[in-house]
Amino acid sequence: MRHGKKFNHLSRKAAHRKAMLANMACSLIEHKRIKTTLAKAKALRVYVEPLITKSKNDTTHSRRTVFSYLKQKQAITELFSDVATKVADRPGGYTRILKLSNRLGDNAQMAFIELVDYNEEYTTDKPKRKKARRAKSKKVEDVAPAVEEAVVVVEKTPVAEQAPAVIETKEKEVVVLEDIPVVTEIKEATNNSEEKEEKGE
Repeated sequence: MRHGKKFNHLSRKAAHRKAMLANMACSLIEHKRIKTTLAKAKALRVYVEPLITKSKNDTTHSRRTVFSYLKQKQAITELFSDVATKVADRPGGYTRILKLSNRLGDNAQMAFIELVDYNEEYTTDKPKRKKARRAKSKKVEDVAPAVEEAVVVVEKTPVAEQAPAVIETKEKEVVVLEDIPVVTEIKEATNNSEEKEEKGE
């Protein structure tokens, strides 16, 4: 009975599965992020993380051990030079799996698998916000000069009272000027229409 055997065979024989995982691991080391199915991403995480741990110890023995899995010299060089120095202070958990939408062809669940230290969006420290107490104390100091400015504006209000009187007089003048031409135009129009009617009859 196979109770508790949770290893995913990925519908492949052992040789095919090992070759596929080795190629995917080399692609991950080279490109730092690859897109694959979720099941393959989980299998690749189990496969590649021990290799990254071994790459921290740069000895001939560890290089040969990792080479027996990956079988590509360029990937070994990249792993032991760049990746190992970047993950030197991280105690495991070198990869991250990000789920994506399903694939259109067969509706397979897709995912990104990436090396954690190479994704700058998640690893950069965001600037910490200042405490609210400090901000409130500064705001109180800023409000005090604003109140003084408001007092100065209140002192200038007598000048503002004189301005509406001028505006009112202008409005009255405009009203008077508008009424007169309208009446004359109406009278002229009625006179013209009466004259035309008389001539027409």
